[in-house]
Amino acid sequence: MATLLRSKLSNVATSVSNKSQAKVSGMFARMGFQAATDEEAVGFAHCDDLDFEHRQGLQMDILKAEGKPCGDEVAEPPVEGDIHYQRGGGVPLPPSGSKDQAVGAGGEFGGHDKPKITAWEAGWNVTNAIQGMFVLGLPYAILHGGYLGLFLIIFAAVVCCYTGKILIACLYEENEDGEVVRVRDSYVAIANACCAPRFPTLGGRVVNVAQIIELVMTCILYVVVSGNLMYNSFPGLPVSQKSWSIIATAVLLPCAFLKNLKAVSKFSLLCTLAHFVINILVIAYCLSRARDWAWEKVKFYIDVKKFPISIGIIVFSYTSQIFLPSLEGNMQQPSEFHCMMNWTHIAACVLKGLFALVAYLTWADETKEVITDNLPGSIRAVVNIFLVAKALLSYPLPFFAAVEVLEKSLFQEGSRAFFPACYGSDGRLKTWGLTLRCALVVFTLLMAIYVPHFALLMGLTGSLTGAGLCFLLPSLFHLRLLWRKLLWHQVFFDVAIFVIGGICSVSGFVHSLEGLIEAYRTNAKD
Repeated sequence: MATLLRSKLSNVATSVSNKSQAKVSGMFARMGFQAATDEEAVGFAHCDDLDFEHRQGLQMDILKAEGKPCGDEVAEPPVEGDIHYQRGGGVPLPPSGSKDQAVGAGGEFGGHDKPKITAWEAGWNVTNAIQGMFVLGLPYAILHGGYLGLFLIIFAAVVCCYTGKILIACLYEENEDGEVVRVRDSYVAIANACCAPRFPTLGGRVVNVAQIIELVMTCILYVVVSGNLMYNSFPGLPVSQKSWSIIATAVLLPCAFLKNLKAVSKFSLLCTLAHFVINILVIAYCLSRARDWAWEKVKFYIDVKKFPISIGIIVFSYTSQIFLPSLEGNMQQPSEFHCMMNWTHIAACVLKGLFALVAYLTWADETKEVITDNLPGSIRAVVNIFLVAKALLSYPLPFFAAVEVLEKSLFQEGSRAFFPACYGSDGRLKTWGLTLRCALVVFTLLMAIYVPHFALLMGLTGSLTGAGLCFLLPSLFHLRLLWRKLLWHQVFFDVAIFVIGGICSVSGFVHSLEGLIEAYRTNAKD
């Protein structure tokens, strides 16, 4: 009994001492001071490991002496300052008893229970993201950029491939033994790590806002393109483009009742295959008119006002960075990620460049915002109907993702939630939660009705969130987290991408906004 009491008192004294040291270290960390020299920091980390193991051993002995099973142990929450400064190389680690952080975060540090995917399956997912139906706007980008537009398709592929790789590099750090380990699981976690310790949640909020904007704008684009394609497929019917958009939204309204994507995921492969068939049909028609191609129309000059819009269109067609951390974490061989990124972006670059050039050569100055609108009436109706079906079946994916981000950010139960939870204790969606989902569907409809310009909206989204998520933030995070390990040419690439991306983002956003205002005024006069 005396030994047990002595062990408890020793454990309490050690815990109090460690807490006080952690608070002091946390205070100095928030003030911007380093712990000490590198050798001293390694020594402190080693002593901290020994102390941690010693305390764990004492706790195990106490539990055994009291006859309690070891599984009943409840982890003590980490002290403020300790999570930022001592264990884990400056990365907040989840408490040992926390299932939500270890499993709920998408299998943050392993996810061994989840089935892993091969590099080919990962490449298929990336291909679906960067070679979707938004390539239909690329010939319109060549219209205003000429050969420079083709160069931009290649340049954007190279840069997005590079930023995808450095974003994944930000998920890893070296531990005390010099081993590279995965310490983060998402884009949000990387952003939070960059802003810690002063603003530990600011970066995640910025990324979440950008992600929500991009997902909602993607939903709006699906409604816009559905109305546009149906209107141009059946011009003889007394139905306007706005009316077709309303009909499409009525079909999409059941998305508000979605709890998971099992019902939708069954159609994803069919939609993708249908889209490739449509692309082949368009290219085959263009090749049949190869004798009439207008090579003289492809020039090196650019339209200063409309070329920045083309930049946004091209960048938006390559956006995939937001889900790359999750994809890499679920690969059987994460070491194959770089190779997978290389061949998917090379394939996307070749196919997009050929599709955009061949389509533009066929119709030249008559190229429209959605290239299928240039097809003859007999072919256009069939192709557009398939495209509308693909758009409607693709809508639930970004919609459900946007709803999940909003619910986790604003409506989760807990002290940090801004609003009460959308789900009841029985797991059912509350009435007001369903109302908010319906309101989001209606919002996408209103935006599609009042701003029915596919290319301009695509350019605006690509300039605002696409450039930020693909160019600016990955290069900035890479510099912030891995500054001491970067070579000079890596620093040069990151800075160059940040500067060029910033210029393209601002100019594309301004000119896209001006184009939308001009188009709105023209429609108002008509």
